Amino acid sequence: MLLEPVVVRTGVDPRFRRDVLDGFAMRPQRAIPARWFYDRRGSELFEEITQLPEYYPTRTETALLARHCGEIGKIVGPGRAVVEFGSGSSTKTPILLGCVEPAAYVPIDISGDFLRESAAALADAFPKLPVLPLEADFTNPLDMVDEVSRLPKLGFFPGSTIGNMVARTATNLLRAMHETLGVGSMLLIGMDRVKDAETLIRAYDDEAGVTAAFNLNLLHRINRELDGDIPSDAFRHVARWNAWEARIEMHLEAARDIAFTIDGERFAMRAGETIHTENSHKYGPNAARLLLRAGAWTPIREWLDDGENFALILAEARPAGTAP
Repeated sequence: MLLEPVVVRTGVDPRFRRDVLDGFAMRPQRAIPARWFYDRRGSELFEEITQLPEYYPTRTETALLARHCGEIGKIVGPGRAVVEFGSGSSTKTPILLGCVEPAAYVPIDISGDFLRESAAALADAFPKLPVLPLEADFTNPLDMVDEVSRLPKLGFFPGSTIGNMVARTATNLLRAMHETLGVGSMLLIGMDRVKDAETLIRAYDDEAGVTAAFNLNLLHRINRELDGDIPSDAFRHVARWNAWEARIEMHLEAARDIAFTIDGERFAMRAGETIHTENSHKYGPNAARLLLRAGAWTPIREWLDDGENFALILAEARPAGTAP
């Protein structure tokens, strides 16, 4: 049973304009938040990435979820509203919905067209389940519709998307999720583990060039939505392992000196300068649990693949207590 998205946007998001203009003006490192990758084409390209042989997170997490879903369902219990943050195509969601006996499903995504299509597919697959898509930026607390607000909730945040954020932002996001879902809710979250640099770089710089196209699509979106004339052919995709920060970084590097206009403002870049477009932080077990606790979530169960390359963690939003 599919209901229309709660929020429908028209025109250019003013936050996109602000983040792009501020990001290109930044010194010493230009940077644009990774959430702006996900226009329709960006969402499609990311789904292609998840199918690449080099990109292990999706298949590893999917296998973990399928293997342990029965146990997850027993711990979570029936009757919760499943709230998925950054739902995308919701490819892993049917596995979870099939074993937790949900009362409703709320997919949240910033890409409206993609959200509506994936929500419709889930509604067809689960015709008796209320599906209530919410087009929104989930990095801030959100209000649930009345029929969901009264239900106990299970947040679902797969794909190690939490790794796209620096620790401060990730903590703030987890706290926003806590506020959105409420005390007594649970959160099932995927977190990628630290591993050898070669495996990580291959996953973010694939041989077919799909990740490069995904990165470069950000420039096409800027040109289209913000009246830009960035010469996208002057940029190349770069993936780097930053061991100090325990993260893969994606950059767009200028191959030559260039000048261009965005929304009437002039910019110039030297050859070798980059725009930092994405981080993907990797977590050891203690770091993952500490991050969740800092974000007001108490880890209660963890599942790992055989190689201990990826973790699914179930956490609970408990009432605030006092420190000893």
